[in-house]
Amino acid sequence: MLHLCVLAFVIISITYWVYRWRNPKCDGILPPGSMGLPLLGETLQFFSPNTSSDIPPFIKERMQRYGPVFRTNLVGRPVVVSTDPDFNYFIFQQEGNLFQSWYPDTFTEIFGQQNVGSLHGYMYKHLKNMVLNLFGPESLKKMLSEVEQAACKKLQLWSLQKTIELKEATASMIFDLTAKKLISYDPDSFSENLRENFVAFMQGLISFPLNIPGTAYHRCLQGRKRAMKMLKNMLDERRATPRKRPSDFFDYVREELQKEGTLLTEAIALDLMFVLLFASYETTSLALTMAIKFLNDDPLALKQLTEEHETILKNRENVDLGLTWTEYKSMKFTFQVINETVRLANIVPGIFRKALRSIQFKEYTIPAGWAVIVCPPAVHLNPAKYEDPIAFNPWRWEGMELNGATKNFMAFGGGMRFCVGTEFTKVQMAVFLHSLVTKYRWQAIKGGNIVRTPGLQFPNGYHIQIMAKNTTHISKSSDQKDISFKAFL
Repeated sequence: MLHLCVLAFVIISITYWVYRWRNPKCDGILPPGSMGLPLLGETLQFFSPNTSSDIPPFIKERMQRYGPVFRTNLVGRPVVVSTDPDFNYFIFQQEGNLFQSWYPDTFTEIFGQQNVGSLHGYMYKHLKNMVLNLFGPESLKKMLSEVEQAACKKLQLWSLQKTIELKEATASMIFDLTAKKLISYDPDSFSENLRENFVAFMQGLISFPLNIPGTAYHRCLQGRKRAMKMLKNMLDERRATPRKRPSDFFDYVREELQKEGTLLTEAIALDLMFVLLFASYETTSLALTMAIKFLNDDPLALKQLTEEHETILKNRENVDLGLTWTEYKSMKFTFQVINETVRLANIVPGIFRKALRSIQFKEYTIPAGWAVIVCPPAVHLNPAKYEDPIAFNPWRWEGMELNGATKNFMAFGGGMRFCVGTEFTKVQMAVFLHSLVTKYRWQAIKGGNIVRTPGLQFPNGYHIQIMAKNTTHISKSSDQKDISFKAFL
């Protein structure tokens, strides 16, 4: 009899626990949705690969079933997913008041406990100002010639090769430029290649968080560990042999760490450096790769882009002079191409926040402590806002000037956490496209497919051959070997 009572108690307890899992407590009406399996939630479905260019199936299916705001559970955490432009805008505007930047424990483990996304208030604003000193408009004006020289150097080198891996080639170019500016990094001066550790990191960034040797997630953590060790050693060397004049971000960090009463710690500084290196090169190289693929598939857009940049050269008294800031700001169609590219690429699949207190939105209540994911792909591919949303159409941005996020465009975030590197990204893309279309032509050797993780897409297998404009293309013989495109996500 006792055994039956114990068994009944266990069954009732499990049943109640499962019921509470599927029906969380709330002082109001929760958004509709499913919490998935106990403990696991809907994590596996969320991380399923997506081969379409449309809204990820995980999001699209639930939008159709539940509406623009729905609940789910990811990695054991109750989450509200928002594809509603009005609610997204409200979330960004209430940063630090009703919502706070937040990322899952697995992301925190990847990017560091003291990463900039986990910092708030004065500390976040202080770090943001430090970054703006390096990547603000005044600094970018001085960097313009450096960016152009790097682009020209790489393009000349690539034109001598049979084919290039476009994503790999652009990532390498941008990483070298960014690392030089941030930490004066020269790969020839180190026995270990810093970027190779970031490559290992990227291969497991969007993967199921299982930290077991042999998994992508484990390789990701190991790549971060090696990269952080290199950055720590470089910072120690800079502190031991300081420069007379600050010339890179490490110099500013060293000076800040020496100030009495500073809130900056070495751990925060190193985590910040890691995030800056990752964000500035990986996201920009993805966007640039997508832009070239879109232009290759749209001759009319390529023609108009080329004409815009050739006009810049024609209006210049000396064509051998480099780009000026005025010329850069005049690239109206180029910025339309960039806006359309980042809208379609959806490089940031989700923006994470946490409700600081119980929040009412329309008829629904988001409980305090719940995570909220803003979903840019659902906004950027909304047919109610964008006609034929998955089509590349840079003309849709004609006459529109974007100086920040809007309800229907949030490729660079929004609110007080609007990406401080936005202008740096645009400078790199615009300057590279200028150098490419005025001096070179290219052809796709293999078109490749669009591969998507939860929201992030990139061309897989995209090979191109670059040729100087004044050369005659010679077809490759069958025994010449293509360099396959490898995407690092």
